[in-house]
Amino acid sequence: MNYNTNQSIFVQIAERICDRVLSGDYQADARIPSVRELAVEMEVNPNTVMRSYERLQANGIIYNKRGIGYFISPDAEKEIRRMRHNQFVEEVLPSVFKEMHLLGVDLEELANAYNQYSTTINSDNHEKK
Repeated sequence: MNYNTNQSIFVQIAERICDRVLSGDYQADARIPSVRELAVEMEVNPNTVMRSYERLQANGIIYNKRGIGYFISPDAEKEIRRMRHNQFVEEVLPSVFKEMHLLGVDLEELANAYNQYSTTINSDNHEKK
């Protein structure tokens, strides 16, 4: 498994689980792999996966049924979207705005680029149906 060296592995594993929730691979109340199963799949120490699960549990993404395993929380998708929205607004947008300012990109140009992107995505999604 390839990991980004700029971010802790346990955070990356937690993000991958969140991605699976958002993509529909993991549904609400579905059981997810055990710590050991995921450690083998991700080629990491079980303690690393345990840290990921603790992080997800603290954020209300998963819950533990003692002796049975970990499950996706009913509100996991909503919570992930809320957390990622906040992260985007607080961490990503300031960098984008700084770069826009440095390069002289105005809001109209940004809006046009976004509209073109949205059109492409919508047509791609329409073709898949």
